[in-house]
Amino acid sequence: MTRQIVVGVDGSAPAAAAVEWAATDAERRGLDLRLVHVCEQWPHSEGAEYCAGTLEAAADRARGRAGGVKVTTDLRAGNVIDELIGASATADSLVLGSRGLGGFTGMVLGSVSTAVAGHAAGAVVVVRAPQAEHGRVVVGYDGSEHARAAMEYAIEQARSRRAELHVVTAWQPPALSPYAVAYSGLIDRIMKEEPRAARELVEPWRTSNPDLVITGEQPCEHPVAALTRAAGTADLVVVGSRGRGGFASALLGSVSHAVLHHATCPVAVVRPAREEES
Repeated sequence: MTRQIVVGVDGSAPAAAAVEWAATDAERRGLDLRLVHVCEQWPHSEGAEYCAGTLEAAADRARGRAGGVKVTTDLRAGNVIDELIGASATADSLVLGSRGLGGFTGMVLGSVSTAVAGHAAGAVVVVRAPQAEHGRVVVGYDGSEHARAAMEYAIEQARSRRAELHVVTAWQPPALSPYAVAYSGLIDRIMKEEPRAARELVEPWRTSNPDLVITGEQPCEHPVAALTRAAGTADLVVVGSRGRGGFASALLGSVSHAVLHHATCPVAVVRPAREEES
């Protein structure tokens, strides 16, 4: 089966930015592009015509952005979230605008993008607006299964862009009582050992990907703060999702949820392949 990127479109400005981002990504990685518009149940034929027009306008935008990419369209009826999650099952990745036409203008992230990022298979990329290129992909990494899936996606993105891969391995010191000052030697040892352990987590990825420039940082701070700061000079931030199982439990982790809300650049949330198949 030909790998393809799926984009959810609704005529909003963030969705237009998502189409352009996905078209460029498809061209760079040699993938097909499928545009999906979910048309709610309209009482009149004018509604269906509007949906078809929205989809065709998005297709024209994609072809204008990346003329060599095969672009197909998919007009669906039903629940937007359910249909987009279904479309993600056979996709390389699903790309969405951060907020659709139905959201409040002051919201950073809409309900559709939040729900889909938490439940879709594979990688979900959320795009706010067109961005300047920095030549850097940022990935949050802590050695977990979710982080490994994020790292694999980030490596593919960095390689296709010929970009630097910057790995953020944030850590936080253990909570200590006010009397812990008596154990200053222990605190000093923690402050030295944690960054070293964080650096060692990344070394196998450097060894197995000698063609990439892989840089890193091991800040002593909350990962959300570290990743949000790094996003300021990134083309893409990649994080793992901790979603598991069905709708009742497949929620975004606190870090991925917060990064989606605060990062200014596109954010990819990636699930492990084993979870995609469960």
